[in-house]
Amino acid sequence: MAPPGIKDVAAQAGVSVGTVSNVLNRPDLVSDATRSRVQAAIAELGFVRNDSARQLRAGLSRTVAYVVIDAGNPFFTDVARGVEDCARQAGAAVYLCNSDEDAVREGEYLDILREQRVRGVLITPVDHQTDRLRTLPGMGIPVVLVDRAAQDPTDWCSVAVDDVEGGDLAVTHLIELGHDRIGFVGGPQSIIQVTDRLRGARRAVERAGLPADTVTVMPTDGLNVAGGRRAGERIVGLPSRRRPTAVFCANDLVALGFLQQMTQQGLAVPDDMAIVGYDDIEFAGAAAVPLTSVRQPRYELGRTACELLLQEATDQQRGAASGEPGHHHRQVEFTPELVVRASSGRRPARSQTAR
Repeated sequence: MAPPGIKDVAAQAGVSVGTVSNVLNRPDLVSDATRSRVQAAIAELGFVRNDSARQLRAGLSRTVAYVVIDAGNPFFTDVARGVEDCARQAGAAVYLCNSDEDAVREGEYLDILREQRVRGVLITPVDHQTDRLRTLPGMGIPVVLVDRAAQDPTDWCSVAVDDVEGGDLAVTHLIELGHDRIGFVGGPQSIIQVTDRLRGARRAVERAGLPADTVTVMPTDGLNVAGGRRAGERIVGLPSRRRPTAVFCANDLVALGFLQQMTQQGLAVPDDMAIVGYDDIEFAGAAAVPLTSVRQPRYELGRTACELLLQEATDQQRGAASGEPGHHHRQVEFTPELVVRASSGRRPARSQTAR
């Protein structure tokens, strides 16, 4: 049996279809008595309005999408909360799509979202140069980069964190504790945040006047716990004179995996190995050895990105109505903060080793 439609409501209430439409969309045009009769018919029939076609015609879709690069990382869960809260306050719903760091999967989602004519797309892209992504603004679907700075600020809005500064904070902290053999654990290097955090680490070394090889890159095949464990296994296998006395991990999941491996191998943290992570997810402070980490404002990233997206969508509509350009892209950059906990500690004198 087909669900009741607007004609059924009109017949039940004894009014025209136009009157029902006014009750739904412009209730101020309808008398109180007629409005009450129509609302009673809606309740009795169980009528549920279908706004999809009307919204698409008007360019007023009530859905936005967030294409996240790794839904398994709690960092992005917190970002998504910020997106959702902002969208909800604006009367919109959020589609959450997980690309899982797969460019093909990301492209498939973008195709679907284009067909759905969503109000806008928030994305932490695998590749922000992809043609699929670049076609969306031309179709009236704004795009905002999340946790990625726009390489060309005229392309789209973006919300990011100064990851070079974050890497600098982490390694400066380790240098000040006396470490002169520091491992950088993270990868792949194709992810811009990884390379920026490494750049910051090297900047800290240069400013301290230490040799460039103070930081040794220990690549991982993923920014996850398993990648951290495997990197820890490799580092433990190094001769003691070559082994880093501290590591800076590209994110907290890697750092937590690395910490697990150190514990399994019988190395004390921080006495035998100091560890600094990145993101300051909730689990960082709850680890067996609470993790020193570079904090990013995760919730604020998502909320700010969604605000930019909704503003751009509104600007586009106004511009289309007036025939004048209605939007200027904005790039928002947050400053990270170092949160010091037990995993870095103070380097004991017995671990000081000549180069």
